[in-house]
Amino acid sequence: MSVGLIGLLDDIAAIAKVAAASLDDVASQAAKAGTKAAGVVIDDTAVTPNYVIGFASKRELPIVAKIAVGSLRNKLLILLPIALLLGYLLPAAVTPLLMLGGAFLCYEAAEKVLEAVMPHHARHREAQLQPTALNARSVEDEKVASAIKTDFILSAEIMAITLAAIPAGSIWTQALVLALVAIFITVGVYGVVALIVKADDVGVALARYGGASFIGSAIRLLGRVLVSGMPTLLAVLSTIGTAAMIWVGGGIILHGIEQYGPTVVGHTVHTATEAAAHVLPSIAGIAEWLVEAAISGVVGLIVGAVVIPVVEYGLSPLWQRLKPSRPT
Repeated sequence: MSVGLIGLLDDIAAIAKVAAASLDDVASQAAKAGTKAAGVVIDDTAVTPNYVIGFASKRELPIVAKIAVGSLRNKLLILLPIALLLGYLLPAAVTPLLMLGGAFLCYEAAEKVLEAVMPHHARHREAQLQPTALNARSVEDEKVASAIKTDFILSAEIMAITLAAIPAGSIWTQALVLALVAIFITVGVYGVVALIVKADDVGVALARYGGASFIGSAIRLLGRVLVSGMPTLLAVLSTIGTAAMIWVGGGIILHGIEQYGPTVVGHTVHTATEAAAHVLPSIAGIAEWLVEAAISGVVGLIVGAVVIPVVEYGLSPLWQRLKPSRPT
């Protein structure tokens, strides 16, 4: 009896060691894959605060929470199963689907550029495309829905990069790695977004600090700097977010063209990045990245400019006719 018990304990210990090693392997893969997706994470963090600007202070965190829940639902319930299925059953469909998502990002960003360049035309067009936003709750719901749609594309890119970074192996290991990356990235991104949108409230609280010492004065000064600097920070983030959508969307389209289109596209991009590295050898890596990002941005603007009339005169009227009318 005692020998059997010792044998059983040895087996349990061996299983525990294997499980621990597997968990370490999953954590290691998740960390590496998350690092490769860092560029899209930065884009996601810059884009999201745009959807909270203009709402009452008490609604900011609830809106961020709604978007975060939608983002996690996108990643875990939709994108994770799709990524695993496509990876095993139809890997050739991944790039075309990502290209469609990239076109959507270009469209969203091009709309913002049009609004900045031609604000009167943009407001008139938005009134035609979104006639149902009649009250604050409707506006909030539409903003959240728009943020979740944009997040879906960025999340798809994150999950695709993560899947590509995972070595071939068990589908359960891949699923665990994808789930870990999805959770950690979502918590990290929307935690930072919450800090950004509430920084002005923190600044007000600090500015009202009543201590009379030098430290108290420094705290109040920090508070005033936060309050006065937040509009500029949000404006900068808005610009970065728009540029990020153009860059990421254009990069996805460019990658798809290189894969399916004429080889001259990829050759031209490669030649341009090599030329930049040759001109600036001391910062060759940065120069190559900047040139590729600039080319991706130009492609993104072109695609967005093409998609806007397609949506305005084709898809949007069709959707208005197909969707059920709201009771009056």
